[in-house]
Amino acid sequence: MPGPLRRKTRGARIRKDGPPTAREERKLLDPTKTAQLFAGVDVSKDRLDVCLRWSEPERHNEEAFVVDYDDSGIDALVSRLLEERPVLVIVEATGGFERAVVGALAAAGLAVVVVNPRQVRDFAGATGKLAKTDRIDASILARFAEAVRPAPRPLPDREIRALQAIVARRRQLLGMLAAENNRLASAAKPVAKRIAAHVRWLEKELSRTERDLEAAIESSPALGENEALLRSVPGVGPVLARTLLAGVPELGTLTHKRLASLVGVAPLNRDSGTLRGRRSVWGGRAEVRGALYMGALVAARRNPVVKEFYERLLAAGKPKKVALVACMRKLLSILNAVLKHRTPWRFPHYLSS
Repeated sequence: MPGPLRRKTRGARIRKDGPPTAREERKLLDPTKTAQLFAGVDVSKDRLDVCLRWSEPERHNEEAFVVDYDDSGIDALVSRLLEERPVLVIVEATGGFERAVVGALAAAGLAVVVVNPRQVRDFAGATGKLAKTDRIDASILARFAEAVRPAPRPLPDREIRALQAIVARRRQLLGMLAAENNRLASAAKPVAKRIAAHVRWLEKELSRTERDLEAAIESSPALGENEALLRSVPGVGPVLARTLLAGVPELGTLTHKRLASLVGVAPLNRDSGTLRGRRSVWGGRAEVRGALYMGALVAARRNPVVKEFYERLLAAGKPKKVALVACMRKLLSILNAVLKHRTPWRFPHYLSS
């Protein structure tokens, strides 16, 4: 097995030699009680904490081990999981640190799901686990895999992953530019000179990143065609189109309701007994939602379908913000239909969308 495994073991495992264990004997006596294995991988900068959790009728067995987060460590993890064949591997999203290990696990044919950290922490609190360490997090991820069993989704292909990286870099540069411009407004003269120099560098870097985006789109016929389809819809510019291509690779494959929930623009109920609370939107993919909001502002003025929809909601007494969120859902639904049917925008065709 390539790469050493630093093991912290709890519970028993099936041994490869020697007399059969109690679990092996139970499997021989009753094959219908075969244990299922779930794995949780907690990703940090220099190591991977892993928990393997066997689910059995009588008890739960766990084994924990640690590998270095480098090529040899990832190879060791993949070899171990291929040997054990877990039903599901859960990895927590960590701002991009998880991409290498998730790619390696998926390439090996293992069922892997990347989950939202907030969802996992809520699950941990519900099970009474308030302490937080890397080892505990790996155990919680394995328990989450066993209890919730989220469905694995196909990973984006290489072109989409490259586009995602460039779009994320553009978003980072815009954030740094906004922060530096805010500092420049109140900076003392000696410091302001250096901040201004940094702002100029960031602006040049942003221009280079925009060119990288153009090149990524032009080098891919599929991405180029999809961008052209999205931009055929009035109100959709290059920023929104590329944000959707990178941030919502599922666009065109899901129903409009599932897509709205995925992005975070579906109203969620707040009801209890006879109480009917106000619906609100939250969660989802914040960077996509931000770009979609700006697109809806433009579409409410320039897109005849969205404009009519927006004005009808206002006439019915809806607050402007509520109407705009509804327009975000409407615009997302139109864009989903455009990609699904591979047909550019035609006003009469989408009048009843």
